[in-house]
Amino acid sequence: MCGVFGVRSHERDVARLTYFGLFALQHRGQESAGIAVSDGGHVTALREMGLVPQVFDEEKLAALPGEVAIGHTRYSTTGGAHWSNAQPLVHHGKARTLALAHNGNLVDPAPLRDELLAAGVRIGSTSDTEVIAALLGRDPAPLPEAVAAAMRRLEGAYSTVAIADGTLVAFRDPLGIRPLTLGRIGDDWVVASETCALDLVGADVVRDVLPGEVVWVDEDGCHSAQAVPRGRSAACIFEHVTSRGPTRHSAARACTRRGCGWASGSPRKRRRAPTS
Repeated sequence: MCGVFGVRSHERDVARLTYFGLFALQHRGQESAGIAVSDGGHVTALREMGLVPQVFDEEKLAALPGEVAIGHTRYSTTGGAHWSNAQPLVHHGKARTLALAHNGNLVDPAPLRDELLAAGVRIGSTSDTEVIAALLGRDPAPLPEAVAAAMRRLEGAYSTVAIADGTLVAFRDPLGIRPLTLGRIGDDWVVASETCALDLVGADVVRDVLPGEVVWVDEDGCHSAQAVPRGRSAACIFEHVTSRGPTRHSAARACTRRGCGWASGSPRKRRRAPTS
């Protein structure tokens, strides 16, 4: 179980917001922590073994300027407890360079890994996360379509945040095994594994990212699409054990109370899923 966080803002210190988001998600993983930022399309990442306050200080946060940031706290499952598996991972693909952080486990990623290696794709870690990044990095389609194409090839649990092409993107497996919640700070969009991270950075909860959905935030705002068909509900039972009690609640329940609509702006209106 890991924690992920992402934010896009031109006015706020996105690295600092991500630090506090990860601090709130520390209970989800204590092995390693990392933050990646995009500054004018240039991606920089800092990741180390240890707790969030051990990895980052004022000097390191100041060295991470940008308008998009993602972060990760890791509890290792697939792949060993090594620095090479700390996240966010930065992958330099033929189509794009991206940083990606992932909470979950893929089912039997070995055939996909072998396919990528046979195609000449360099994979430097033993985690299944880089398989996801490599699929996105080599697909020349627009980012939402590349994500949809990758999701159609993945099986298992994945609540994922990534930075590519100056865009913040988040997507969730069709069974909704791991949580992922969308929030707002003023006009800026935030995504996190749990609402406790949104609370700490002063964000309002908007809704859960739906199973099988991709959400992306760019210069034109926040957009969403059903990338793959939604499956049966299969939330991980351990989320009820490890989540931070009353500080974690269902964004779907909050939406029912508050009547919030979709991220694309119009209530109950969905965009057609992108196709490759």
